[in-house]
Amino acid sequence: MAKNIAEIWATGRRKCAVARVRIKPGTGAMILNGVPAESYIREEALRGYVAQVFEAVEQQGKFDVTATLTGGGIAGQAGALRHGIARALVTYDEEKFRATLKAAGMLTRDARVKERKKSGQPGARRRFQFSKR
Repeated sequence: MAKNIAEIWATGRRKCAVARVRIKPGTGAMILNGVPAESYIREEALRGYVAQVFEAVEQQGKFDVTATLTGGGIAGQAGALRHGIARALVTYDEEKFRATLKAAGMLTRDARVKERKKSGQPGARRRFQFSKR
């Protein structure tokens, strides 16, 4: 059942990025860090990646999104935004949206992060060249 709340809050995460997302029924406007989404996320592929959430539940243009994105790069922030929107939609109406978003894998937090550099090596996995003599 849809909740009668002015705004729904949710948090999404991806790599080192965190997205604090607010959704409310509206016209489909998306404001990210105080800037329209087209100006903030310039790559069409990443904007399409974020829009997949609304396409999966057939709700394009029915919710206004306001988000604060911090940390990471633009791709990580787009992934965090997608995760946050999906979680907010489930909070809005669980029985209507949860099964679809869960099957599409949009509610799962992608836990892959950059592996740390180890001491005695030039990188995380790279080793210095072995020399027998």
